[in-house]
Amino acid sequence: MLPAHFNRTGRPLLWAHRGASAEAPENTLAAFSLALAQDADGVELDAQRCASGEVVVVHDESLARTTGLGTLVTDAPYSVIRTLDAGAWKSARFRGERIPLLAETLEAFPRLVNVELKCDRADDRGLTAEVVRVVHAARAQDRVLLSSFNLGCLWRARSMAPAIPRALLFEAEQRWILRSALARDARAGLALAQARLFGCVLDRRRSRGGGPAARQRGERDLHERACADARPLASAAMTAL
Repeated sequence: MLPAHFNRTGRPLLWAHRGASAEAPENTLAAFSLALAQDADGVELDAQRCASGEVVVVHDESLARTTGLGTLVTDAPYSVIRTLDAGAWKSARFRGERIPLLAETLEAFPRLVNVELKCDRADDRGLTAEVVRVVHAARAQDRVLLSSFNLGCLWRARSMAPAIPRALLFEAEQRWILRSALARDARAGLALAQARLFGCVLDRRRSRGGGPAARQRGERDLHERACADARPLASAAMTAL
C-alpha cells in the first residue's frame, strides 16, 4: 500500500506525465516547473543511467527524438548529454533546454515524484542502486515512488530501500519473456480483480430488467461487491513487490 501522503481525500492524485509535457518539452526542468505552476500533485519521469554513471531524466533509449543525437543514452557520457538541446524539437522558445540529472529534478520539484526505472535487461547496470543513492542524498525518499516494467529493478529497490514505495508497470505484451514469467503471478491477481470488477458491471449492463434507475442501483451494488473481492487479490499480488 502507498503511504498516506500519496492519497488525496475525495479526489485522485494529479500526475504530470514527464512533467507538463503537453506544453513544454518532456522530462525537462521547464516541464517540471510548469507542472508545479499548474499545481500538479506530482510528476512522472523516466530515469536512465548514462555511460559515465549519472542518472539522467530521459524517456527513449536513444537520444535522437528529443536531441537529434543518434546515440543510446547508455552509450553517451554526461559530458556529452549535458551539451544537447532537448527543447528545440518542441518549440523555438524552449531552445537550449537540457536533459536534467535526477538530482537536479528532485531539487527543482518539491512534490511527489514517480521515478520510472527504464531498463529492459536482467542486469540493470547499477541503475536501481544509483537512483536509490540519489533519492537518499536528496532526502526525497518520503515523496518518491519507484516504478518499472522490470520486476528485477523493483526487487533490487526493495532490498536496498524497503521504505521507498514501489509499483509494477505492465502492458498487454511484454518484450522481455523472463519479466513476463517472473511477474505472471503478481499480474494474475490484479488482472483477476479487474476482470471481476468490469465483468460484473458488463453483465449487469446486458440485463434487460428494470428501468435506468434500477440498472444504476444494480451497477453500483455490483461495483461495490467487485471492489470488495478485488482488494485482497490486489493486496496479495503486490506483496511480491
